[in-house]
Amino acid sequence: MRRKKMAAISFDPRINRQTSKNSHGVIIEEIEGLIRVYKDGHIERPPIIPNVPCNVATVNDVTAKDVVIDKFTNLWARIYVSNRSGTLPLLVYFHGGGFCVGSAAWSGYHEFLANLASKASCIILSINYRLAPENRLPTAYDDGIDAFTWVKQQALNGSLEHKWWLSRCNFSSMFLAGDSAGANIAYNVATRLESRYNPESMTKPSCFKGIILIQPFFGGEARTLSEKNMTQPANSALTLSASDTYWRLSLPLGSNRDHPYCNPLANGASKLRDLRLPTIMVGISELDILKDRNSEFCSALTRAGKRVETVTYKGVGHAFQILHNSHLSHTRVQEMASHIKTFINQ
Repeated sequence: MRRKKMAAISFDPRINRQTSKNSHGVIIEEIEGLIRVYKDGHIERPPIIPNVPCNVATVNDVTAKDVVIDKFTNLWARIYVSNRSGTLPLLVYFHGGGFCVGSAAWSGYHEFLANLASKASCIILSINYRLAPENRLPTAYDDGIDAFTWVKQQALNGSLEHKWWLSRCNFSSMFLAGDSAGANIAYNVATRLESRYNPESMTKPSCFKGIILIQPFFGGEARTLSEKNMTQPANSALTLSASDTYWRLSLPLGSNRDHPYCNPLANGASKLRDLRLPTIMVGISELDILKDRNSEFCSALTRAGKRVETVTYKGVGHAFQILHNSHLSHTRVQEMASHIKTFINQ
């Protein structure tokens, strides 16, 4: 099977530095090269990573198409269907970008998820949710719930329009997945779905088989050692300053980083024990500032009686699987695809 080599994506913000020709005045928040928020409310997102149409081929044995989930909120998804025979596991996937940037059409996600659908022999529904600060949290979680509900409704209704991919899904093998902010969304969607079910009813408490969290974007007022001491290269996808800015732009107004959307451990472990969650796979990058916080999260889940499988990717940083900004990226991406394939087929 022939594949196009995944190209490195330049993440040097200076490349996209442009002199603003508008009169929006003072910039009050900025992550250089990614987002500018002006005092008058205007928001700019320079195209640091290109969007690509669904028909851009990266692997030969995967079909990709875009579908509308809710035209009123502009919620849509890009579906990747492996051409392998038989029914396949379904991953409902949320992209990263600090809740403020990113798209299911970003070239890095298109390449990564097409490759993952091929390698792991699965179907992936990549959700294009609404972004902050125009739509602060919990809007992205609401979009995640709506997307998951939409999938279930299409399956129950026997939708002819979506039969081309629904007929290939093994609905007893559904997973919530995401990276960075998308992993945060996947986790919060999972906990919300779980809380919707009455334990005395005949409905299963979990309608999904597992959760896959890649470099989950969490935070807190107290800094971890890796947040304080992990020196980041110029092309890093996540610095501590950028992380703080993302949280200021995405959390409900007036909240700090110990809000439960940001810090799921802020209220202690008691609430974690009450959650009925399936097995969780957590992917941690060795050079990521989130390394220690991700490890603490895994330990807390384990202490709360949850089944957690942790994988550490050596020598790479945050979002390496999307940016390919390390000579080890290609190798680690293939390892990640292999780990996910094992996890969804166990």
